[in-house]
Amino acid sequence: MTLSRRESLAAMAAGTAALATVRPADAAPTAPHPLTLWYRQPAAKWTEALPIGNGRLGAMVFGGTAQEKLQLNESTLWAGQPYDPVNPDAKANLPKVRDLIFAGRIEEAEALANKMLMAKPLTQMPYQTLGDLILDFPGLGKESAYHRELDLDAAMATTRFTANGATHVRQVIASPADNILAIRLTSTGKLDVDIALRSPQRDVQIAADGPTGLLLTGRNGSSKGIEGNVRFAARLTASIDGGRATQSPDGRLSIRGAKTVTLLLAMATSARRFDDVSGDPLAATAAALAKAKTHPFARIAADTAAAHQRLFRRVALDLGTTPAAALPTDERIAASQTSDDPALAALYFHYARYLLICSSRPGGQPANLQGLWNDSLNPPWGSKYTININTEMNYWPAEPVALGECVEPLVQMVRELAVTGARTARTMYGARGWVAHHNTDFWRATAPIDGAQFGLWPTGGAWLCTHLWDHYDYNRDRTYLASIYPLLAGSARFFLDTLQRDPTTGFLVTNPSMSPENPHGHGGTICAGPTMDMGILRDLFTQTMEAATILGTDAPLVAEMRAARDKLAPYKVGRQGQLQEWQQDWDSDAPEQNHRHVSHLYGLHPSRQITPEGTPALAAAARRTLEIRGDRATGWATAWRINLWARLREGDHAHEILRFLLGPERTYPNMFDAHPPFQIDGNFGGAAGIVEMLMDSHGDRIDLLPALPKAWPAGRVTGLQARGRCAVDVHWRDGTLDRAILRPALSGPRTVRLGGKSRTLTLKAGTPVTLTPKDFA
Repeated sequence: MTLSRRESLAAMAAGTAALATVRPADAAPTAPHPLTLWYRQPAAKWTEALPIGNGRLGAMVFGGTAQEKLQLNESTLWAGQPYDPVNPDAKANLPKVRDLIFAGRIEEAEALANKMLMAKPLTQMPYQTLGDLILDFPGLGKESAYHRELDLDAAMATTRFTANGATHVRQVIASPADNILAIRLTSTGKLDVDIALRSPQRDVQIAADGPTGLLLTGRNGSSKGIEGNVRFAARLTASIDGGRATQSPDGRLSIRGAKTVTLLLAMATSARRFDDVSGDPLAATAAALAKAKTHPFARIAADTAAAHQRLFRRVALDLGTTPAAALPTDERIAASQTSDDPALAALYFHYARYLLICSSRPGGQPANLQGLWNDSLNPPWGSKYTININTEMNYWPAEPVALGECVEPLVQMVRELAVTGARTARTMYGARGWVAHHNTDFWRATAPIDGAQFGLWPTGGAWLCTHLWDHYDYNRDRTYLASIYPLLAGSARFFLDTLQRDPTTGFLVTNPSMSPENPHGHGGTICAGPTMDMGILRDLFTQTMEAATILGTDAPLVAEMRAARDKLAPYKVGRQGQLQEWQQDWDSDAPEQNHRHVSHLYGLHPSRQITPEGTPALAAAARRTLEIRGDRATGWATAWRINLWARLREGDHAHEILRFLLGPERTYPNMFDAHPPFQIDGNFGGAAGIVEMLMDSHGDRIDLLPALPKAWPAGRVTGLQARGRCAVDVHWRDGTLDRAILRPALSGPRTVRLGGKSRTLTLKAGTPVTLTPKDFA
C-alpha cells in the first residue's frame, strides 16, 4: 500500500506518540512507522549502534539491556591546537619540482616534493571521541520482547524490552535548543541503575557534581608533535522519580528503587574556533544544564522533535513498498540484493537527510569523514575533512533536499580556510589569494599532507568554492553573494598567480598537482594539469566572473579570469575512447584500472560541463571511462558512480549500483556507509544519486524524472528544491510522469524538461504551477 502525504505524516505522529507508551509485557516487537530503523537485538558493535546528534553533540546508542552504552562526541574535540604546518623550504624548491614535472622526470619530482614541499608535520590532527556514558542495571534478569529503534522523524532512539515482569523503556535525544543529550529511563517495576562517565583522553578526572551529578574533565591528545591544548568537560545531572541516589568513591552515581530517571548530559571544549582555545568548558556545561533542568523531558523531546521536523519534513519520498519493508532494518539490508525492497532506498534517502541535520547545523562544525560520530582517538584517515571528494560529497544532497541551512557550517569553514590558506599561498607559493590542498582539520591546516603522492593537490579550496556558489544559486541571495565573493575572488587570484604554461601545448595548467590519489604509471602520481583541475578551475573562474557581474565589481579581474579560463587545457578523448585523466594519454598505463576515484569525470558530475545533450562526444567518453572503471568500488566511490550514471540519463544502470550500495558489503546494519570502514560520504552521495534520478536543475532549467529506473514504476517526491528557490513535487505512475507541481519563491522564467521535450514558463512567486504530460506534447 502506498501512503499519501497526509497518511504518512499521521503515521509519523502515531509512531512518535507511541514512544511514550509502555507496551504490555507480552507484546512482541513489531515494525514501526516507515521512517524508522529498528532491530530485534542490541548492538554488538559500533556499526550496529544508532546515532543521535544536534550538530554539536553526538552519541551512538547501543541499546543494551543489563548495560547500556552511549559513545559520546563533541564536534570541537580534535587533537592538538592551532598550528601552521607550511614547510619553510617549499617556496624555494617549488620551481625545481615544476621543471622536473614538465621534463617528465616524475619520480625525481615526487622525491624532491616529499622532501621539500610537504607539511610539517606530515599529517593533520584527528577528530577524537570524548568517551562513554555507561549505565549498568544490576539484577535485571533475562529480557524478552526486545525492540530498539531510531525514529528519523522524531530524532529519538528508543529501547524497549521486558525483564522480571516489568517493561523497560529507554529514550535518548540530542536537543539543539538546549545543547544537551537527554536520556529517560522508565520501568513498570523498580529501576536500579549505576551511572558512570569514562574517557580515553588524558588528564581525566571524574568527580561528584552535587548529590545527583557527575563531572568529567580532561585534556585532548597530542599528535605528530603538536601538543594538545584543548580542555573539555562532560557534566551530567539526574532527576529521579522515587528511589534514592548515592555517590560512589569510584566516581559513579547509583540510583535504587526509582520509577523514572531522567539524565541530562552537557559537553563542551575550550576550542572556540580554529585559532582560539580560550573557552571555558566548565562554565559552558554548567550553563547548559542550568537551562535544561528547568524543562521536563517531555518538553525537551517535543522541542527537539519540532526543531528537527522543521527541516526533516520539508521533503517526502515514496518509491512503493513490498513485504520486505516489514522486516527489521538489518535483515532488510542483508536481503537487499535478492529481494524487491524499494522502500529501503527511500529509507536510505531519509536517513541521509537525518544524518546531515544531526551533524551539520548552523553555528557548528561541518560534517567530517564520519559526520559527527567517532569512537576512536586515532580514527581512519583522522576522520578529517578530505576535500578532494569526501567533504564535497557530504553536501551534494543538501540544497536539493531543502537543507540549505545545513550548508552554513561548510561556508563558515571556507571563510576560515581563506585565512589560513592565504598564509599558505604566500609562504609556500609566493601567491596572492588563498589555497587549500586535499585535507584539512578543525585547525584549518591548508598545507599539503600525507606525502606528495596523495596531498600535493592545490585545488581543494577551489572545489569548495563551487559549493559557495551553489548555495547562492539555489537561494539567489545577493547579500550572501557579496559576503562570499571575496572568497571566490581570493581563490581565483591564487590560480591566476600560479598557473603555468605547459611548454608542450601552450595551455595553462596547474603544476605541481595530481589526479587525486591515482598513480598514473609514469613514475608516480604527481603531474601537471590533471583533467579534474581544469574542470574545477573552469567552474571557479566562470562562477566568480558571474558573481562579479551580478555585484557590479572587479571588471579588471573578470577580464583576467576570462583570459585564463580560455587558455586552460581542454578535455581530451584518449585511444580507448575514454575521457583522459591526464594531459598525456596515460589511462591505459595506470596500474589501477578500477581505481575508486573518478576525478576526471568531475565535468559530468558534480559539474555540468559535460552533458549528453550538450557535449555528446565527451559524454560518450565519460561513459567509456565508467565502463573501464567498473561499477563496484568503496562506499563513497560507489555513490559517485550512481550520480554519474544518472547524469548520463541511464537510470537502470544507476539503480543497479544503488542496489549494491544498499547491500551488506557497503552498508552496515545501522545503515552507515561501509567504505569500509565507515565513512559518511557514501550515505550522502547515495541520497544525492536518488535525487539525480528524480529531478535535476541547472541554472533556470528543471529536468523531471531524468533517470527514472524501471524498478520504481510509481511513486512521488515532494519538496525537492531546484535552483532559484523553486520547490518541485513530482508524481509518476507506470514509469511516466503523472504530474509535477512547481512552487516558486522567486518570480522569473524556468525551462522545464521531460524526456526530450521542454516547456518554458514565467513563474510568479507564491503561485504554484501544475504540469502534466500534455504540457510537453
